[in-house]
Amino acid sequence: MTQTVETPTLDTGFPVLKGGIESLRDPGAVLRIPHLPESVDEVPTDDETMIINMGPQHPSTHGVLRVMLELRGETVLRCKPVIGYLHTGMEKTGEDLTFLQGPTNTTRMDYVSPMFNELVFSLATEKLLGLEIPERATWIRMLMCELNRMSSQVLWLATNGMDLGAVSMMIYGFRERESILAFFEKTTGLRMNHNYIRPGGVAADLPDGWRDDVRKILDVFPGRLDDYETLLTGQPIWQERTQGIGIITADECAALGITGPILRSTGVDWDLRRDDPYLFYDQVDFNVVVGTYGDTFDRYAIRLNEIRESMGIIHQILERMPAGDYRAQDKKVTPPPRGRIDESMEALIHHFKIFTEGFKVPEGEVYVAVESPRGELGCYLVSDGSSKPYRMHIRGPSFVNLQALAPMIQGGLIADAVAIISTVDPVMGEVDR
Repeated sequence: MTQTVETPTLDTGFPVLKGGIESLRDPGAVLRIPHLPESVDEVPTDDETMIINMGPQHPSTHGVLRVMLELRGETVLRCKPVIGYLHTGMEKTGEDLTFLQGPTNTTRMDYVSPMFNELVFSLATEKLLGLEIPERATWIRMLMCELNRMSSQVLWLATNGMDLGAVSMMIYGFRERESILAFFEKTTGLRMNHNYIRPGGVAADLPDGWRDDVRKILDVFPGRLDDYETLLTGQPIWQERTQGIGIITADECAALGITGPILRSTGVDWDLRRDDPYLFYDQVDFNVVVGTYGDTFDRYAIRLNEIRESMGIIHQILERMPAGDYRAQDKKVTPPPRGRIDESMEALIHHFKIFTEGFKVPEGEVYVAVESPRGELGCYLVSDGSSKPYRMHIRGPSFVNLQALAPMIQGGLIADAVAIISTVDPVMGEVDR
């Protein structure tokens, strides 16, 4: 059972973007406040409740996630996410790989946005080394990460649409994502798990014609995003399934360590790109998109508008991309140019040693965090002075954000659990690392 209250006046003070959150929301919608037992007499007995498993083979769990639900009728009394079905031991594996090999391991954690995994590991390694990389390499990293943010969010729009019955959204989302993956393949040689961002810079320079390729992507996306809004946002069924569903508060997010779109949906204006800048994010203009109610609709609208903000950042990168090296010219960290290997024995030996032995990193420990599409992605590295990390730990936002399932689902209907799990946007490779 649920009780309803009138929706408060929509006066947030936040900037209203084209298709922004408050302009998208139905002003006549209501927020549904879950009704939970208020006294011992209302607590159901065992024979009045039922425990069911959603997953780990369920299309809406976005991976091998098991969600245990205790139900009274169709109302969810308790929710417990169960993880571990995809455990790969990547953090322990990182201790057996050199710092140069590290990105080949970390890139597979969040396989939907692998560039961010490579970036956070590389930034942590460079901080231990005290290494500065060329400006062009930094701008290339920003370009690739913002394109990856777009592809990640549009993939989420695709799967979220399918979860709620808009099957055609799955086709459209994968269509748009394909244009970005094609550019990634042209640049890195791979569609995903690229090993492109490495300590010292990036693996290769941008290919010929890269500006035209990126502009084609940017020219197509605005119209397609407008189509998504026509397909989803204004539809009564979509609004009924998302507005007032899966509410979480700012205080609950703070208590659980929730970040990213889930935190911003509660009205908390926090984004590491602006509030703790890395790369050159302090040199570009963009809005941090926030919500008001912390519900499923806000989380949908935030991700939709974050694609537009990423497009604005990429336009600025196109204008400001400098010439120069794409990686640091440091013999201790980066291999020699491939053309030199056939010309110089010294270069051949250098190439052989750096890829077999790696490079030594001074003793110390460091924590670096970046804003991934799912929230704060952190890397804690400890070096004992050798060529391999003594300890590597990843703060995966998918792992932390799964804690939000319990307060979001509790008191709601089992039919709404599908939409709520989707808007958490978990990637299980990052959870079970």
